[in-house]
Amino acid sequence: MNIIEQTDEEILSVADPMWLDLVKFSNEGRYQEFTNKFSKSLALALNEIEAGHQFTNSELTQSLSNDIDCLGLIRRGEHVTVLYRQRSTKRPGEWLGRLVLGYEEGEIRIFGASIF
Repeated sequence: MNIIEQTDEEILSVADPMWLDLVKFSNEGRYQEFTNKFSKSLALALNEIEAGHQFTNSELTQSLSNDIDCLGLIRRGEHVTVLYRQRSTKRPGEWLGRLVLGYEEGEIRIFGASIF
């Protein structure tokens, strides 16, 4: 199955809980759980030392709010990008969250996740 064939509602019913899990695990510094739903290719591409450094040294990644808004979805190839307005509990302003989802071995997995 190709994820881009699903409706926005179907995608968001999976994407929103996945994003909120990333927020939770990032805030708690729980790297293993944070990467649990990553695709194999994303997990292999990550530099664990660099990612761990980000977890422990970034105020933003430790203070993400559950107050999010979906800004839209972009379908491309075999992946869908979900864009979120992300806020912090400690820093004023808003950030752009990006979650890239697709299928791997019959399951929806995370192929990219970032905050700008």
